[in-house]
Amino acid sequence: MTEPTIFVVDDDEAVRHSLHMLLAAQGFAVESYASAREFLDASVVPGEGVLLLDVRMPGLSGLDLQAELRAKHGNLPIVFITAYGDVPLAVNAMKAGAVDFIEKPFTKAAILDSIGRALDLGAEARTKNRFAADAKVRIERLTPRERQVLERVVSGRQSKTIAFDLGISVRTVENHRARIMGKLEAESVSHLVRMALAAGVVPGAPYPSDTRTGDR
Repeated sequence: MTEPTIFVVDDDEAVRHSLHMLLAAQGFAVESYASAREFLDASVVPGEGVLLLDVRMPGLSGLDLQAELRAKHGNLPIVFITAYGDVPLAVNAMKAGAVDFIEKPFTKAAILDSIGRALDLGAEARTKNRFAADAKVRIERLTPRERQVLERVVSGRQSKTIAFDLGISVRTVENHRARIMGKLEAESVSHLVRMALAAGVVPGAPYPSDTRTGDR
């Protein structure tokens, strides 16, 4: 398992150095950058880790970097470093997805607590993304008719209602449901629904080939 990396982006050399030394002493891999542009130019592809990011910096601000990273590395947790007057900006950053913010001067405990929370949330997000990606692959195994049935199962419809919606028999619906459970390797209906929702299946959405003809 790859050790988490803490990325420090702060134009204040003293702050950057002290953070680097503190985190390295705690056993973290640490990479430090003097500006948002330097971080971007390094073409970093973060895996597991946390970004400690100053709010106000010359050129690209911390908020600017956050906006760019959301599209590229949406799962990289960000903890903002703020001066006293930057708290409103930090609050806006959290609304945009940042995990936390810490005020200067900060304590060792505050930094490590924030990083711990960020690492936990990052791990949770990666687990959810893996689950969603796996669910999408499994759902691609379904036929168009099975997809129609799945969408209606997710919406909470009973087999009799699904049969009426699609113009097929209840037995056919049950057969489709059994095949869907097998193809998706679902352990239960609730597991099936969680996979479908994670994969972006819209409950009850019409499928392009949704007709009342075909298998009965």
